[in-house]
Amino acid sequence: MSEDICVVVPTIRNHECMRQYFENAHTHGFDLDRLFVVLVTEDFCDTDAMAEMLSDAGVSGVVFDGEARAEWFDQQGIAEYDHLIPEASHAQTSFGLLYLWANDFEYGVFIDDDTLPHEDVDFFGTHMANLAFEGEIETVSSDEDWVNVLYQNEDDHGLYPRGYPYAAMDETVETATTYVDDVVASQGLWTNVPDLDAVRILMDGDLQGQAQTRTDETDFGEDFVAAEGNYLTVCSMNLAFRREVVPAFYQLPMDDNEWDVGRFDDIWSGLFLKRACDVLGKQIYNGDPLCEHNKAPRSTFSDLTNEVHGLELNEHVYEEIDAVGDDADSYADVFEAMGERLTEGDFSDWENGAFLNYCGEFMLDWLDCLDELAANETDRVPATADD
Repeated sequence: MSEDICVVVPTIRNHECMRQYFENAHTHGFDLDRLFVVLVTEDFCDTDAMAEMLSDAGVSGVVFDGEARAEWFDQQGIAEYDHLIPEASHAQTSFGLLYLWANDFEYGVFIDDDTLPHEDVDFFGTHMANLAFEGEIETVSSDEDWVNVLYQNEDDHGLYPRGYPYAAMDETVETATTYVDDVVASQGLWTNVPDLDAVRILMDGDLQGQAQTRTDETDFGEDFVAAEGNYLTVCSMNLAFRREVVPAFYQLPMDDNEWDVGRFDDIWSGLFLKRACDVLGKQIYNGDPLCEHNKAPRSTFSDLTNEVHGLELNEHVYEEIDAVGDDADSYADVFEAMGERLTEGDFSDWENGAFLNYCGEFMLDWLDCLDELAANETDRVPATADD
């Protein structure tokens, strides 16, 4: 079972965090030979040091800065689609999805470089167990058709995660037990710095982009899924998934756009994935393995600047995609229906509504790119990168 998991790490600050993930695997007996690590970085970063870190750890992988990504697109015969990966943006995780798709990995794992694993939990092993899970699990729903992934202790901490619509707050939560047998994504949650948007961080009294309120293991109870027809925020800092979801999991072109919309790449990709899961009868598993989120101090107002241009759109995106795709029978078909909805819609009543049309065009290009990769598979040249 060699190298069946593609680990994608967007990093410009702290690639060294991966040493603790590798040590966690050693401690818990997880086979590191299953991992292939893709470090997605920028031209100004020390790619040699990143490659050396992988070599020291005895883990297979490659390092892709901007120049190496451009070469990879050329090698795969898909240079016309290099616009799908925005410059200097967390949404460059989409490059990792393309690499995974082109190289036939069975699983993917997203890890952010400001996180660390909990020492007492088998990080990779727990994610793999979640993806293989069959059985009864708690299912959560609300009268707003939204699930707060921090609901279990919300009465005490009052937190709602980044991307949770403001109009869906103060919801009435219902829980039940359901049987699941087709988990396609495993979202690990986070202790220490909660994943909040800038408005909520300001309301929490923090000007350093973090939050005064922190979470720990006691804030999380049993693992759970969001009920069919209910949306949830999906954060890519600690996430595993099956290969099959890639067509419906594109991380949208944030930051590098004329509307200056940012910070919703993983949030909106999570909406697309949840819609596809509901249509196809799949599940997103939430809870363990927790990670420690050590977000570096930065101006809360800087985050606000990146988020504010998309806040109104975030209140409505899920409503738009929820209206289409009912008859689809594949991830690609659901994603195409959602992409066409956004491409063709009139969103002029909302601030920066044209950005949704722009996103829809990129979504359809994403599907074309995946098709092109598949068509070129027999003629593909082995990828090169800094290693």
